[in-house]
Amino acid sequence: MTHSLKPLLRQAAACLNRALGAAGLRLAVIVAIVTAVASSAHAATPFEVRVTGSGPDVLLIPGLASSGAVWDDTVKQLCTTHRCHVFTLAGFAGVPAQPGPLLDDVDAALAAYIEQQHLKAPVVVGHSLGGFVALRLAISHPADVGKLVIVDALPALGAVRMDSATPQQLRDFAPQMRAQLMAQDAAAYAAGQAQQIATLVTAPADVARVQAWGRQSDRVAVIAAMTDMIGLDLRPQLSAIHAPTLVMGSWVAYRDVSTMEATRAIYERQYKSLAGVQIAMSPAGRHFIMLDDPAWFEKTLETFVQ
Repeated sequence: MTHSLKPLLRQAAACLNRALGAAGLRLAVIVAIVTAVASSAHAATPFEVRVTGSGPDVLLIPGLASSGAVWDDTVKQLCTTHRCHVFTLAGFAGVPAQPGPLLDDVDAALAAYIEQQHLKAPVVVGHSLGGFVALRLAISHPADVGKLVIVDALPALGAVRMDSATPQQLRDFAPQMRAQLMAQDAAAYAAGQAQQIATLVTAPADVARVQAWGRQSDRVAVIAAMTDMIGLDLRPQLSAIHAPTLVMGSWVAYRDVSTMEATRAIYERQYKSLAGVQIAMSPAGRHFIMLDDPAWFEKTLETFVQ
C-alpha cells in the first residue's frame, strides 16, 4: 500500500463512519491497522540483527553474501563479557533483498539502530564489505563509533592495483563491472562465485558453508552491493574518523606472488590518512580470517577491544 492511498482510505473511513455509525467505526479501525502495517513494512531495516550476551556493546557486520553466523565463534568468545549485535544484511544468506542502494540504506539504518537502542559508542567490527560499511559509518557518524575493527577490507578496493586511481575513475568503472556480471547466465555466475569463495577460505567445511550462504543470496543485491563498493573511494574521507581503528589484513592466499610485507604495504598506503590506525597481518588466515586463523583473530580482537 503506497502512502498516496492512505489519505484516501482515511477519508473513506470517515465518510462511512458518519453514514454507518458503529459499522463505520469498525471499518475505520481496520483501515488504521492496515495503514500501520503498511507503515511498518515501509520502514523495514536493511538487515536482520541478533543480540547475544551483556556488557559493552559490539556490532558485528559480515561481508558480501555472508551470514551473521560467520561470527559464531567470535560470539562464543567475546559475548561472555560483551553484548554482541550480529547483523546479516538484506539480500544476503537468505535475508530478503530490499529495493534501494544497500550501502546507503545500511549506513543510515545502523546510525538509527545505535540511536534507538541507546548504544554508547559501541565497538564496530566489519568483515570485507561489512568492513567497508563500518568505515562509512565511522565517517558519516563519527560520534557513534567507540572503536573500529576492519577485517580484511580496504577504503578503495577498486584502486588496489593502481593507487593513483581517482574517485571519478572508480565511479566510471563500477557500472561497467555491474553490466558484465549481470550479463552472465545463472550457471556461470554461480560457478564463478563458488570458485572465488574457494580461494578466500581454507577448510573444506568452511568453504562449503560460505558457498551455501552465497547460493542463498540474491544475485542482484550481491552484484549491486559489490559494484557500489568498487565505485566508492573512502580514502579522502578517512580523516573524519575519530575512533581508534584496528585493521586486520590477510596475505596467505597471495604467498605465491607476494610477501606479507608487500601485502601489508597495500593496507598502509590505503589507510595512510587515518591517524593512529593499527595494522595487524594474520599469519595464517585467508580472507575469512575469523574462520582460518581463529586463535590469532580472537586474541587480536580481544586485546584491542578491552
